[in-house]
Amino acid sequence: MHKKLQLLFAIAALLFASQANGQESQGYQRPPKEITDLVLAAPTPGVSLGSDGEWLLFSERTSYPSVEELAQPEYRIAGMRLNPANYSPSRQVFVSGFSLKDLKSGQTFTVTGLPKPLFAGNAIWSPSGKRIAVTNTTQKGVDLYVIDVTTKKAVKINKQYLNVVLGNGISWINDKELLYRIATQPATAAPKRPLMPTGPAVQQNLGKAAPSATYQDLIRSPFDEQLFAFFATSQLVKGDGTTEKSIGQPAMYLSTALSPDKKYLLSRTIRRPFSYLVSAYGFPSTVRITDLNGKPVQELAVLPSSEGTPSGYDNTQNVARAFDWRDDEPATITWAQPLDSGLIKKAVDFHDEVLALAAPFSGEPKSLFKTKSRFRSVTWGDEHLALVTEGLRSKQTVTVNRFDPASGNMEVLYSRNQTDAYNDPGTPVTTKNKFGREVIKTTDNGTKLLMNNQTGSSSKGDLPFLAKFDLASRKNEIIWRSAESTYEYVAEVIDPDKLVLLTRRESQQLVPNYFLKNLVLRIADRPVTEFKNPYPSLEGISRQKVAYKRADGVDLTGDLYLPKGYDKEKDGALPTLIWAYPREFNSAADAAQVRGSQHRFTAISWGSPIYWVTRGYAVLDNAEMPIVAKDGKRPNDTFVEQLKLNAEAAIGKLTEMGVGDPKRMAVGGHSYGAFMTANLLAHTNLFAAGIARSGAYNRTLTPFGFQNEERTYWQAPKLYYEMSPFSYADKIKTPLLLIHGDSDDNPGTFPINSERLFNAIKGAGGTTRFVFLPYEAHGYRGKENILHTLWEQDTWLETYVKKKK
Repeated sequence: MHKKLQLLFAIAALLFASQANGQESQGYQRPPKEITDLVLAAPTPGVSLGSDGEWLLFSERTSYPSVEELAQPEYRIAGMRLNPANYSPSRQVFVSGFSLKDLKSGQTFTVTGLPKPLFAGNAIWSPSGKRIAVTNTTQKGVDLYVIDVTTKKAVKINKQYLNVVLGNGISWINDKELLYRIATQPATAAPKRPLMPTGPAVQQNLGKAAPSATYQDLIRSPFDEQLFAFFATSQLVKGDGTTEKSIGQPAMYLSTALSPDKKYLLSRTIRRPFSYLVSAYGFPSTVRITDLNGKPVQELAVLPSSEGTPSGYDNTQNVARAFDWRDDEPATITWAQPLDSGLIKKAVDFHDEVLALAAPFSGEPKSLFKTKSRFRSVTWGDEHLALVTEGLRSKQTVTVNRFDPASGNMEVLYSRNQTDAYNDPGTPVTTKNKFGREVIKTTDNGTKLLMNNQTGSSSKGDLPFLAKFDLASRKNEIIWRSAESTYEYVAEVIDPDKLVLLTRRESQQLVPNYFLKNLVLRIADRPVTEFKNPYPSLEGISRQKVAYKRADGVDLTGDLYLPKGYDKEKDGALPTLIWAYPREFNSAADAAQVRGSQHRFTAISWGSPIYWVTRGYAVLDNAEMPIVAKDGKRPNDTFVEQLKLNAEAAIGKLTEMGVGDPKRMAVGGHSYGAFMTANLLAHTNLFAAGIARSGAYNRTLTPFGFQNEERTYWQAPKLYYEMSPFSYADKIKTPLLLIHGDSDDNPGTFPINSERLFNAIKGAGGTTRFVFLPYEAHGYRGKENILHTLWEQDTWLETYVKKKK
């Protein structure tokens, strides 16, 4: 009897502890069928146009891997996640099949000769467009295949497994030879972690500032250093399927690039000591030029670790950067050098200088041009034309200059705010030069540029366009634009002289498909794909771009979805889900611009809120949540205040329309959208419930800046405190669902954010639930985890929003 009582007391104690701790073990759940069918729908194939403009390559992809696949062993070192068995990144998205379409005949052919099942990487077309390189990842290694477009057959060309840990490094030397990296040892020879460490991991700093972003998966011990060195080391080779010739000695290659004339190789290789503060791409490195046999030609730079980069988004290290080849010359290397010691606030006339050194690389570098702000990139044309882009992230500005390499003259073509989408002229169309490199294409006897804007933002919504930019008048003349009833953009300019285009067209009713368009002959567009609707259950739902204004006058928009057959008079106001992601603006006018198009086909991904339109909800997706600089202050100085204004305006609009029930409003978001959600619940009573996925809730954990905030915690401690919903966890009484992957790899959104916020809300007596997804990173991939996440969200909305009275 005594033992039975002990057993009963033990059971009662366990039950009480379970209830007190709020723990629940229920296994994986699935959402309702209407949601499950949508998330598991087969994705539409990817489309790639060949270099010659004559063939399309279709890439078939599977939907989602199982959680069991995510659970396979991996090493997390140097900011990377590696498969310990095959010298490749873990958690990749693969192609499961390829087919080719002849644009002239319209015939489609299945590519043969590839392994089954196939786990392929992205395709790389040869210069002529007659061959395609693809990788296939197996459990033991990565192989390289070449697809012959003529025979539609693939052949494996590597003799040794590839090493793609630091990127695949694959490039075509010519139509027969490829440059790639191979493993130097079997993966099974990797160092084994000793039971007895050689000693503690020790880090120190001797008075030198080293502000650093909060990267994850960094090197943490001497053993991690051994692992990284083993897996990062590869041998560069050139192969054609018959021979595989080594180039130089094994090294830890961060990047390799062939010169336009294919005589030289620019490489950046990692050297010790490895950093414990930054990822592999910030490790000390050496930049050098060799010939194609690996013989050293010139050492260009010995670069330090990036951990010494001064804080501030426009600051940079006081070292050379942005090494690259000039596309319009046989073998000329260029790079940028700061003129302000890397400190953007330093008062100087020019902040960067770009220099050049031509083969044989033995002379002194030549100054090409200087920039008044931070140099970003250069797009080459010919000996008289290049476009130089510079800008400041802190001020959200971008300037594009016209540079004449022959004379050295440079003048501003246009400047704009990066957030001013209406005045974006587009991207210059390029064409291949005699070296096979993409260079700027001019028209009208060299007086104009052909500009492609695949977004085409306007007050009527996104209307992509093709334009001619006059270099003299600096005016952009639109020569084609998407019809207002559709959303169509130029995917490729096949022939810039005859204006033959490959476009992608869609509308609310039209499934996205590709068409051949001729702007000169003006003949009827010819469809080249016939993709079917993967989401038939969404047919009949309504979508519109709604415009409204917040209390301080800033114009806002959002994409409103309403259920199939919804009748406002009959059905009344609906439970509503508002989904958003805040953005910072220095200009209220830019913040008020219309973004997106109501004429796009409704596509859906795992993280979309649109699923709930099938469950009887009104959904306001992409609800604008601008945070605008006001009264001489920075945007985040009034972050919470502006979040309130944005939310009140959205709720007010939906209530005014009669489609949203103000008492049954939910808000949600992912990452910075989750941060927004928690803040809204901490500072308002506007919502019935919230959903926050993979967010950061305590800004002191990102002390050297976050998102577009460049001030450090010590420069603005009050700001960091007040922007952190964790600081007001005791005020969060609205039910909040927290979801986080236990393997989040995004800088700043460490899983501890959700763990601690959940504990704080729980400790203060709030209503909350925390779902910790096994093996998931910042973006979720495991099929079971995704379906369970959707079940959790659906259950939360049904419980606290739809059924609320």
